[in-house]
Amino acid sequence: MAARASSLDYRRAGVDVRAAEKLVPKFARLARGTSGASVLAGVGPFAAAVKIPRGYRDPLLLTATDGVGTKLLVAKLAGRHDTIGIDLVAMCVNDILTTGGRPLCFLDYLATGSLAGIDAEAIVAGIATGCRLAGASLVGGETAEMPGMYGRGDYDLAGFAVGVVERRAMITGRGVRPGQLVVGLPSTGLHSNGYSLARAALGIGRRRVQRTLLEQLLTPTAIYVKPVLGALREFPVKAMAHVTGGGIPGNLVRVLPRGCAAVIERSALPRLEILERIETEGRVARAEMERTFNAGIGFLLVVSRKHGDALCEFLRRRRVRARVVGRIVAGRRGVRFRG
Repeated sequence: MAARASSLDYRRAGVDVRAAEKLVPKFARLARGTSGASVLAGVGPFAAAVKIPRGYRDPLLLTATDGVGTKLLVAKLAGRHDTIGIDLVAMCVNDILTTGGRPLCFLDYLATGSLAGIDAEAIVAGIATGCRLAGASLVGGETAEMPGMYGRGDYDLAGFAVGVVERRAMITGRGVRPGQLVVGLPSTGLHSNGYSLARAALGIGRRRVQRTLLEQLLTPTAIYVKPVLGALREFPVKAMAHVTGGGIPGNLVRVLPRGCAAVIERSALPRLEILERIETEGRVARAEMERTFNAGIGFLLVVSRKHGDALCEFLRRRRVRARVVGRIVAGRRGVRFRG
């Protein structure tokens, strides 16, 4: 009599529930290292509970969600996954920051074909680091093992941030007027946008590349929360923009009212070696570079002329090399470069 074949179960189908369960206490420990006083219930229950901090009279909740795009492929090539989580947090909390609000909590979604093929603990450790840098609490997340959807070693990340702002203090761009200045905060590199063009221009994935180049491309996205919140307590900022996909033109325009345009001086922008290399090796047109990458600036603030220099000095004392990069002029709503 033939031996009975082994019965099919979830693990044989490609989903290792035990492997996921072993990660939960590790994730919970990382989350506890970020937990602030506002967290009433974090990792563990079906839903996290976070209270609005004291001191708000008419608070508004803010939400943002984002990912890190094909920067994940660079992380895979480099075999390094401990910083990609910082990028994920940065992409969300910097968006929250543009309203003048502070991030309260963060959740992540990690999807992969097999947990055995990725370093999930390193990924979440990076998310926890990003939360600490932003002053946000990591309160939960979802880890999805989906065989057949992703190849071995492949994964995707999404992040979700919740913040709070006082209604009367919310920054919307309504106070932007001609004659005001645009102050730029430097980026650390490409941040988390334009990687498909960067990979094509530099031949990544088609030929062997130096480890130093991969490390350069993996430089984490800057988190501007703490220095900018400090600046908002001292200066009447009129508008702010997080420079992500679409570059400076595609993001600054979002906070300009009708009748206002922004002129950005190319001579005031930082020169990033990685951007020059992409432009040269990929033969990418300058206009394409400016509407794809951040041009060395990761965050923008619009202030009155009388506050421009003082704001830059305030931020420099906090190790942020702020500089005036442009001005607001009367005209058709839009952003243009000069020089």
